This record gives sequence, C-alpha cells and structure tokens, in this order.
Amino acid sequence: MATSEASYIDYDTFLDPDFSASSFANTLVTNTNNINDTQVDLSTPLSRVLFDVQEIDTHIHNLTTKSALPLLEHTKDRSQSSQRILTQVEEQVSSLADGYQRLEKEVLRKWTSAEEARIAAQNSLQTLRLARAVARCITLGRQLEGQIAEVTGRSTTGQKDDHRAMVRAAGTILMLRQMFSAIGEGEEGQGLDRVKVIRTLRSDLVIPAENTTKARAQQVINRFSISSLMVDGTRASNGSQSPPPAAGVPSTYAQTEEAKSRLFSAITTLYLLSPTPKTGVSAEDFQPELLLSTLQGYIHNSLTSSLSSLARGLASLPTLDRALLEVSGRCQDIGALETLLASLKRPSHPLLLPSTNQAADKNNSNLLKPLLSVLDTSSLPSYYWRSLASALPARVQEIMSRGGAAARSLKSSRDRLRSDLRECVLRGSQLPSNVAKGRVINPASGNGAVVEGNWEREAAVMVSSVMGALGR
Repeated sequence: MATSEASYIDYDTFLDPDFSASSFANTLVTNTNNINDTQVDLSTPLSRVLFDVQEIDTHIHNLTTKSALPLLEHTKDRSQSSQRILTQVEEQVSSLADGYQRLEKEVLRKWTSAEEARIAAQNSLQTLRLARAVARCITLGRQLEGQIAEVTGRSTTGQKDDHRAMVRAAGTILMLRQMFSAIGEGEEGQGLDRVKVIRTLRSDLVIPAENTTKARAQQVINRFSISSLMVDGTRASNGSQSPPPAAGVPSTYAQTEEAKSRLFSAITTLYLLSPTPKTGVSAEDFQPELLLSTLQGYIHNSLTSSLSSLARGLASLPTLDRALLEVSGRCQDIGALETLLASLKRPSHPLLLPSTNQAADKNNSNLLKPLLSVLDTSSLPSYYWRSLASALPARVQEIMSRGGAAARSLKSSRDRLRSDLRECVLRGSQLPSNVAKGRVINPASGNGAVVEGNWEREAAVMVSSVMGALGR
C-alpha cells in the first residue's frame, strides 16, 4: 500500500503475506518490557496497537472518502457487465435446453425404442437358433435310436444286426457330441445344456447308445478270428464229417470277407468314439486311445489263452497237438489283424483339424502305426511269439517241479517238442490265403506289408524257452 504522506506506521509489516498477529504482539511485548522482570506491563503495547489501528482506520476512511465516486462507478460497471453476461448465458442455456429436449424427442426416445426392438430381435434370434438346435438334436436322437436298433438286431424290419450301423451310429454320436460341447458365441449348440429335454436326451439315449456301440465294437474285435473260418472250411473240403456242398469254398470266402468287414466297422467305430482333446489336434497327431486299448486287450487275451492252452498241452502231451494248433491259429488271427490294420486308412474325423503336414500324414495314414508304437514292436506276430516265449519258462518249471509222468514225458520228448514248437511258429506265421494269398509277414518290415519273411528267430526263441526250462 503506497501513501502520499509520511507515516510512522510500518505498512509493509501489516501487508506482508506471512504476517502473524501473535508474533507481532509478542515482539511489542518484549520490546516494551524487560524479559528478566516477572511483572509484565501490557498497557504500553496495547496502547501502541490501538493507536496503530485507529491510525489505519482513519487512513482507510480518508482514502474511501476521496475515492468514493470512482469506486461506486467501478462497482456499477462491474454489476452491469455481470448482468449482461448473465443474460447472454441464460439465453444460451435456454437454447441448449431446447436443443436437448428436441434431441431427446427426435433421437433419444427413438433410440430407446430401437434398442428395445434390437434386444427383442436378438432374443428371438437366439430362441430360433436354440429351437433349431433342439430340433436337430431330437432328429439326430431319433436317427441314433434307429441305428442302435440296427446294431443290436432289434430293428423293426426284422433284419439281423448290421455292423455298418455301428459306424453310422458313431457318426451320429459325434454330431451330437459336437453340439453338446458348443460353448462359443454364435455356435449352433450354444445354450443346449439349459434345455431339459436335451439333458434327458443325453442321459437317457446318447450316453447309453454310445456305451452300447462301444461294447458292440469291442465285442466284434475280441471275437475276430480268421483261422477258425479256415479250419471249418478245411474240414468241410476234406469231407471228414459230411460231403461239402457245391458252394463250400465261396461260402468260406464270403464268411472271411464278412469277418474282415465287421472288423473294419468295429475299428472305425472305436476310432471315431475315442476321446478327443479339448484343444484342436491334427489328424496325424491324434491317438485313438479307445481303439488302441481294445486292440491291446485283444492281443493280451490271445496271449493269455495261448499260454494256458500251451501249459495244459505240455502237462498232458496227448493234447499238445491240439494246443499248438490253437496257438498257431491265434497267431494267424493276430497276423491277419496286422495286415488288415495296415490296409485301413485313418477314417475322417469331424472333430479333428485337417492335416497340415502331408508327408507326416502319408507316413502315418494307417492304423497299424499307432498300435506298433504303443506296443514298442515292429510286428504283431513277432510280439506275440516273444511275449509267449517270455512267459513259458515259468510254466514249464512249474510242471518240472511237480515231477511225475508229465515231467518224465517232457524230458523224454525233447526232439518232438523242438520240432512241434518250430512247426507251430512257422504255421502260425502263415497267413490265411483269403487274407494274404499264402504269403507270410516279414517281422523286419515294420510296416505290416505282406512279403516273404523268415521266422526262424521267433521259432528258436520259442524252442529255447521250453528247452531251457527242461534243463539237461
């Protein structure tokens, strides 16, 4: 604050932004009193403050009196300017409010109605899609019901069970499985799990039908036998019981082809019904666990039965020829299975990604490769003989430890045993003519190709497994 006349009041102190009244009062008191004196005189600093205040008030009054008119005119100008600004702002606000009301009437309300219509149309579309999916599932369920009737032989047409219906049923189950697992936005089967009739369809029809189809396909594989058909055909052609009919050989050929066709249908069915990973996997990387476990079970059952038959034959030599015939027949079945698996390409699977590596897909196109990989072998007959040979010594030692006539017969028939076991291996490695045209499988080929081969090593392993257990 600047003044035209001199004044003893220090205006700079009062106008300082950091001015503190308590500090100023304390300074006045200490300046007018002795700090060592216990009696404090406040009248002098109080008079000083009152005088300063009166002087400042007088100064303000003089300045206000002199500048009253300019202050009033300045205040009037500011008031008028504020009023003009307020009027303009009110006009703009009124115009903005009118524009908003017009916008709300012409756009917002129409948008609200359009949004309601969009939501209704979207709900209607979802309902329509869900209804179509439900109808498709019910149609597939009826189709599956008829196919299961054909599989089990309960068809209304009175026909026998149709093994090809297993493949058709597996395809229908895959389509239903694909719809049940739809979780992506816009997929056909989205929301089916919320429909009660679909849950009932899945629990009462689809799951039992899938179990029935799996069981029937596994039954076909477990009952697969080419050697029994060839034995029956041989007996008929030899005329051991009755003269063969004129169509005897074609009948055996037809039965063999029917057995092969049933096996193909069962393998395809189990391949399609094998669990697929949730994440996409290509066809060449897919491992059909259900099929592989069933084929492993078939080979294991053949080994178990052959081991039991051979152990009984060794314990009672008069029945050994029949036991060796059964053992060689089971090996022929396994050899036929290998040949048929090598000739059967991987079926197309709707839930698998298409193959990206053509070379890998070509090398892994048949169903024999995965089975050989699981068993860690290059040939199923070779695996059969070596597994059988590894289990035989314990059975022979058991017979020898019991002693008696059986043990003495085995020791006295070494040469016959050696010859019969070798002949059994070579006979069992000979495929039926309807399967391999009389040729044998080469155990070193590794791809199941039917070529001329040598089974002397497997024969030697079988002979040594028995001869070594007999001792000297």
